Amino acid sequence: MRVLLFTGKGGVGKTTTACATALRLAERGCKTLLLSADGAHSVADALAVPVGGEPGEVAESLWAVQVDTQRRFEAAWRDIQDYLLRLLSRSGVDPVTAAELTVLPGIDEVLALLAVRDLATSGRWDAVVVDCAPTAETLRLLALPEALGWYLAKVFPAHRRLARTVRPFASLLGRGEAVPPDGAFAALLRLADELDSVRQLLADRSTTSVRLVLTPEAIVTAEARRTFTALSLYGYQVDMVVANRVFPAELGPADSGGSDDWRRGWVRAQQRQLLEVGESFDGIEVRQVSYGAVEPVGALALGAVADQLYGPLPGADPAQRVPAPEPMRVEREGEEFVLRLHLPLATRGEVAAARAGDDLVVTVGPYRRVITLPGVLRRCQVNSGHFAEHELQVRFRPDPSLWPAELWPAAAEGG
Repeated sequence: MRVLLFTGKGGVGKTTTACATALRLAERGCKTLLLSADGAHSVADALAVPVGGEPGEVAESLWAVQVDTQRRFEAAWRDIQDYLLRLLSRSGVDPVTAAELTVLPGIDEVLALLAVRDLATSGRWDAVVVDCAPTAETLRLLALPEALGWYLAKVFPAHRRLARTVRPFASLLGRGEAVPPDGAFAALLRLADELDSVRQLLADRSTTSVRLVLTPEAIVTAEARRTFTALSLYGYQVDMVVANRVFPAELGPADSGGSDDWRRGWVRAQQRQLLEVGESFDGIEVRQVSYGAVEPVGALALGAVADQLYGPLPGADPAQRVPAPEPMRVEREGEEFVLRLHLPLATRGEVAAARAGDDLVVTVGPYRRVITLPGVLRRCQVNSGHFAEHELQVRFRPDPSLWPAELWPAAAEGG
């Protein structure tokens, strides 16, 4: 099973690239599902065929689906929504307004993730190609499983214990509805378990990878660089960068003369950006798709895009796995443990880290990740930390109160 996530700044052609990749996989005999997780749902427009809320075969060995978040919301969130509706009704809120208020912000993204998990693990397909939302939304989407899972695991149990204590007194005062019922808590716990399984699927580097689509323009390239760093922070692998809508470097005979100076200017500007892209994403394959004369709509035109990306049939395997090291690892050096987190393209001034209990909070620019420390590091104290060569290093020493000095060598060997 392979899961390929395509994202990029809005308008760069990520949907086209995702569709071309899915078609090529199907043409090679791989049972493939093309899943639209972008609210715009442009997959149907690119394929020029209808695509519904359930997987339907749109070509030989190719199925497509648009995630129906409303239906999934009603199925997965009903217990919690019913409680909130009752609570708002008791407060005098009219039913229509109450229904709007109980559609929680970000729930569409959560349900889209669960849909990817459900369909990818169903066993029906060999590959799942996901047309994700533009980069900003995709980063929020991919950060959700760990962030929300952390909240449900660390904060939520205390709320549940408090509710159990308060509920009898609230009932005596006629305010029992103000305390969430066990059914609502059970629904949230199920959500925590499901999000954990989503995180495991998407962070499995043997199964899942992200492909960044960009156009060779300064603003787009800058956003792609930031996205690459953020994806590394969250532990996701980028295995390909697609530079789309590239003007041919050589002008044909019809392009000679001063009338095409604007095009020459674009060629020069794009070539400069392509050099920067190659340097920025060193070690990751960068593939190019030329600017076509017409929009690539329909199977024939998308096949031409696939030819540029992967070569004429049978061409290269679009789902080929690329070996990559884990972005975070823990190593022992003498009497210290060192946590290393690879953060490509990050600069020293935008990286910060702080320990909070059993967690390490890492911030890179506007992005933040709360990392639950491995058991061996929870019994240690932070000794030092620094960022160099695109790697954050945090050094830990044994906490004498948790690990007596005479037991440290043996305990360290055992992890």
